[in-house]
Amino acid sequence: MFKKYLIVFLISMVPLVELRGAIPYAVGFDLPLVPSYIVSILGNMLPVPFIFLFGRKVLEWGKDLKYVGGFFRWCLEKGEKAGAKLESKAKVGLYVALLLFVGIPIPGTGAWSGTLAASLLNMDFKKSVIFVMLGVILAGVIMLAVSLGLFGAISLAK
Repeated sequence: MFKKYLIVFLISMVPLVELRGAIPYAVGFDLPLVPSYIVSILGNMLPVPFIFLFGRKVLEWGKDLKYVGGFFRWCLEKGEKAGAKLESKAKVGLYVALLLFVGIPIPGTGAWSGTLAASLLNMDFKKSVIFVMLGVILAGVIMLAVSLGLFGAISLAK
C-alpha cells in the first residue's frame, strides 16, 4: 500500500502530469480516496516554493546551454505566455486568475506553470503559494469527480 501512495506522490510532482495523473492512478488502483487526495496535493505542492524562488533563475541561466537551451527557452516562453494570459484575465484580480489557471485541469495549466508564471510576473511569494494551493485543491476535486465518473462508467460497462 505504501508503494502505491509513494507512486501517487511522485506522479503528482511530475510537471504537466501533476495530480491530473496521480488522482486517476489512485482511483484506478482502488486506493482510499481521502488519503490519495491529500498525498497528491502534498506531492503537487512540494515543488511550488522551489519553482517560484529558483525556476526563473535556472531557466535564464540554462537558456543558452548547448543541449538543454532549447528546452529552457521553451519553458521560459511558456511561462511568459501563461503570465501574459493571467494578466489579461485579471479583471477579477491577478491572484484569482492564478487560482483558476491552476485549478482548471486542462493541458498546460497547473501548479508548475502557474507558479512559474507568478514568478515571471514578480507576484508576491506568499500570496502566490496560497492561491496556487487553492487552485491545486480545486483541480484535485475536479479530477476526483472526473476519475470517479470515468472509472464508475467503466465498471458499469463490464
